[in-house]
Amino acid sequence: MESTRTRLIKILSAEKDAYISGQALSEALDISRNAVWKHMKELQKDGYEIEGKPRKGYRILSFPNKLSTNTLQWGLHTKWLGRQTIHRDSTPSTQLVAHQAAREMAEHGTVVIADEQTKGRGRMDRSWYSAKEKGIWMSIILRPGIQPHLAPQLTLMSAVALADALRTHTGTTPLIKWPNDLLLSGKKTAGILTEMQAEQDQIQYVVIGIGLNVNHQEADFSGELSDKATSISLETGKTWSVIGLVQDILTSFEQSYEQYMEYGFPTIKERWEEYGFKIGQEVSVRTLKESWKAEFLGISEDGALLLRSPNGETRQMYSAEIDWFDEKGQ
Repeated sequence: MESTRTRLIKILSAEKDAYISGQALSEALDISRNAVWKHMKELQKDGYEIEGKPRKGYRILSFPNKLSTNTLQWGLHTKWLGRQTIHRDSTPSTQLVAHQAAREMAEHGTVVIADEQTKGRGRMDRSWYSAKEKGIWMSIILRPGIQPHLAPQLTLMSAVALADALRTHTGTTPLIKWPNDLLLSGKKTAGILTEMQAEQDQIQYVVIGIGLNVNHQEADFSGELSDKATSISLETGKTWSVIGLVQDILTSFEQSYEQYMEYGFPTIKERWEEYGFKIGQEVSVRTLKESWKAEFLGISEDGALLLRSPNGETRQMYSAEIDWFDEKGQ
């Protein structure tokens, strides 16, 4: 069900430049005129520029570009994903907030999003630089009816959804580096972290963390990051609305998730391989017992890495350290 504030924004937006009286808003929303006034004040805090005139009413003069629960909801066309949101100006990690919310029974599709993470992290507890208001730092709470051993497929599904959204929204064509990174011009622009709470045969919840560099400039990437990281802005020469991009990502994610839940992993596998980084090329593989060169063939029907060893054998790898780049960094 839509919130009163979302309905208020829709009413004001539908009339565009026209004034709407406090009484008309009160009747449409079934709240008091004083409550209407309070909602207007809250919208102004979010950055909406609202004009109010005696005997005329209210109208919206401009919409904010600041991320908030309200601005994220307005213009969001999903059915269930992101209909409940938790926004933080700053947090150590959206993953931590999402885990707490999930334990407190936050509903399926709840989105946790922040302007800044002070201790953002990726796979294997690697740190993730999460500059304030420069990128998208969010976590999605899911309660999927699948077996725990299938949860890693959600990482691959999420990468496809994110790649689809970036291609549609920004015109870029990212490549997915197995299992969880998105690259532009060979540099990392996004990462995905999947964590879950489960019993032996039942998932209680899954948290999908997404970190995306959007409006970072070269000065934002210091030291070794300058050679390894990029942003949508650097690749396109444009500054992007984080709100609009988040909304498109959530729309793409919901569609991919529903496709996965209805038809299983094969359709996701096919789309993933369209974006697969270095498919058909040589990579270096390291395990606890051996190191070897292999041709990357793609992913298997369950999401494992498919490699062709020097003796021509096809091997499935569920965990290994892969060196994707040659000595020239290509």
